[in-house]
Amino acid sequence: MQTTFSLRSNGSGLYEFTPSVAGWLADEGADNGLLTLFVRHTSCSLLIQENADPDVQVDLRAFFERLVPSSDHPSMSYLIHTYEGPDDMPAHIKSALLPVSLSIPVSNGQMVLGTWQGIYLVEHRARPHLRQVAAHFLRDR
Repeated sequence: MQTTFSLRSNGSGLYEFTPSVAGWLADEGADNGLLTLFVRHTSCSLLIQENADPDVQVDLRAFFERLVPSSDHPSMSYLIHTYEGPDDMPAHIKSALLPVSLSIPVSNGQMVLGTWQGIYLVEHRARPHLRQVAAHFLRDR
């Protein structure tokens, strides 16, 4: 089973799409197997992260902004790839640090996520984007 999720971001941040994935698995009659998600872009990432307290997402975003500031920050003056804006090369760096694919076990049609875990698209660019996440479910034999 395969599909593509289209996710619209409103700029930098974490965007949970766990319910969309769970709904697709249910609609397809998934039972036991492995779900793989892969984001088809080089300036965003995928993450499994806490979805109970929104402060977690705020803190993660602030951390990565401090770790990799925009290219117009003095500490980033060594960057060459700057013609797509001050957020572009830092977005590629963040994408290189965070996963672009996830593997999630599925048991009895349910993703085996922890109580407070959700699946997130992490947008690293400042402006809105339409992102594509490819999904593949492989049933156990």
